[in-house]
Amino acid sequence: MEKIQSQAFFVSSENEWEELGNGIKRQIIGYDNQLMAVKVLFEKGAVGTPHEHFHSQVTYCVSGSFKMRIGDQEKVINAGDAFYCEPHVEHEALCLEDGMLIDTFGPARMDFLDGSKPAYLVGK
Repeated sequence: MEKIQSQAFFVSSENEWEELGNGIKRQIIGYDNQLMAVKVLFEKGAVGTPHEHFHSQVTYCVSGSFKMRIGDQEKVINAGDAFYCEPHVEHEALCLEDGMLIDTFGPARMDFLDGSKPAYLVGK
C-alpha cells in the first residue's frame, strides 16, 4: 500500500469546506494510512443515512445535538458527548440542532480522498 500523509498542521481558515450537499460539509483535518480525523458541519435536519464501513469510528460532538443510532442502540448526543462504532455496524445520524462533529477513523477513509460520495449520504 502506498504511504499517504497529510501536512503536519491544519489551519481551518486556510482550508476550504467540502460541500457534500443535504446540509452537510466537511474538512479533512489530518490523516495517514492508519488514522483520519474529519470536521463535519451539519445543518438542523441534515441526515447521515444508515450505512456501515470496515473502519472503526470514534466521533466527538463539538456543538449541536444529534439523534444517533448505532446497531440497535439509539441516543441523543450533545456538545461534549461522543460515540464509538465498531467496524461493519450500521449507524445513522439526524441533526436536531446545527452542530459540528469530529469523526476519527482507523484506518484512513481512502474514499474521502478520492472524491467518492460518502456512504452516509448515499446509504448502505
